[in-house]
Amino acid sequence: MKQTTRPPDHRSVPVRGGAAATAPPPARRGERPRPTSTQWAAWGFLAPVTLYLALFYAYPLYRNLDLSLRNYTVRSFVQGDAPFTGLANYRTVFDNPTFAPALLHTAVFTAVCLLFQYAIGLALAVFFNQHFRLSATLRALFLVPWLLPLIVSASTWSWMLNSESGVVNAVLHAVGIGPVNWLTSPSWSLTSVIIANIWIGVPFNLVVLHSGLQSIPAGLYEAAALDGAGAWRRFWSITFPLLRPVSAITLLLGLVYTLKVFDIIWIMTKGGPADSSTTFATWSYQLGFGNLLPAFGPGAAVGNLLVVAALVFGLVYVRVQRRQALS
Repeated sequence: MKQTTRPPDHRSVPVRGGAAATAPPPARRGERPRPTSTQWAAWGFLAPVTLYLALFYAYPLYRNLDLSLRNYTVRSFVQGDAPFTGLANYRTVFDNPTFAPALLHTAVFTAVCLLFQYAIGLALAVFFNQHFRLSATLRALFLVPWLLPLIVSASTWSWMLNSESGVVNAVLHAVGIGPVNWLTSPSWSLTSVIIANIWIGVPFNLVVLHSGLQSIPAGLYEAAALDGAGAWRRFWSITFPLLRPVSAITLLLGLVYTLKVFDIIWIMTKGGPADSSTTFATWSYQLGFGNLLPAFGPGAAVGNLLVVAALVFGLVYVRVQRRQALS
């Protein structure tokens, strides 16, 4: 008996208007579906980003972790025979008498800078949101500290706060106040670098918070004004609550940036005098490159502590954002 082969099963799928469209045959079992042209395009766009993250983020983090777990010397970098020491470098860091002051200075430097940068930036953003004449020009001028290279900003502040020829002490002398050793006194060195960093960070907060204010509907303020709410009441009841998502990301980015500030402190005080302005960022550099016999392992360990701190705050931010989205 002659067998007849059936044609492939192209099932008809009804579509709108009564016509029928032929569906593709189902994939066989055990056979992986072939990527479509859209999927290949997606992988093509994703490949450069993945390569960039792997080369400039993942690999440096891996190398820094490897440095902190081995006893690297200058010879070890050439020959590649650094012995594995585990957490010995971290114990060395924790037992170092500089650890506690550096931790305190890092916390104070970060907290004070974030507080004043955000408060001043928010006040300026609300002020420039009034759309008065020359508001755009003045707002652009406030961006100058943010656009200048850090070495220029730090050098300018070093000159302004110079004990003998600085502009700040000249102004204090004009009003009858004696000179202050801003950069050479252990009591004032940390304050000096905090002031400089606040000045540099305010424009970033101004720009981000001002863009957030633009998204708040003006009708809310008009309705509140008709109900008799004053300017202060409108700020606390409308502006501040609706600005929370933008404020959260502004503070998070400011936190990550402030934790790793090195240029300003190193140029102005080099972490001194007597480690009075030493933070984890400057201490890591001093351990790794500031001595004739560099301690690469402990320096990398201090750097990893900064990475962990930034990662913890980032995870906290993600968790808070998820809770707000669910609620």
